[in-house]
Amino acid sequence: MKGTVSKQTRNNWLIDAAVFVGALVAAITGVYFLFLPSGGYQGGRNPMYGITILFSRSTWDNLHTWFGALMIAAVAVHFAIHWSWVKGTAKRMAKSAVGKGARMNRHGYFNVAVDATVALSFLLAAVSGVYFMFVPGGGRAVDPLFIFTRTAWDLIHTWSGVALIAAATIHFAIHWNWVTKVTVKVFRSLSPLGKPVAQQTVAEPIEA
Repeated sequence: MKGTVSKQTRNNWLIDAAVFVGALVAAITGVYFLFLPSGGYQGGRNPMYGITILFSRSTWDNLHTWFGALMIAAVAVHFAIHWSWVKGTAKRMAKSAVGKGARMNRHGYFNVAVDATVALSFLLAAVSGVYFMFVPGGGRAVDPLFIFTRTAWDLIHTWSGVALIAAATIHFAIHWNWVTKVTVKVFRSLSPLGKPVAQQTVAEPIEA
């Protein structure tokens, strides 16, 4: 039946939806902090100091933190489910590189490169984000110098986030057809008996 999807597909879609929502809010709030730094007039760094855009700065911070945490949790589940695919792709690429397997075409290499960029930038953004969750800052807080300085962690978090947004956008565009097709099927499957909504609105024929 056209309107039905398998349980596995629906679960994968729900996980991907959680990743998307978490990433979208984390990205929007991240852009907010990118263009509205915390400095004031006294340093000449932030001419928009004191301006409120929709929410207070602390609310933006909370949104960034907790939706980022949602994204990390959902990605961890997504990664665990697709671990076999990751291993299989890595083995195929390794064999292709040494000439022992079928060579991937340009589209395949590009897709893997985008996925690798998403994975690496996500890892850096997630680790640096967790650092800021547990290491207080501002005021007279002492920099614990955990591996890097706080400034270095801030730069890692900022630019890995920028790279993640760019690579994830490309990844999303590549898989747009799958996203739209499965999303339509999932929503149709939520209707009674798993029938497409359009079919349910057709009136029953009247007996003569």
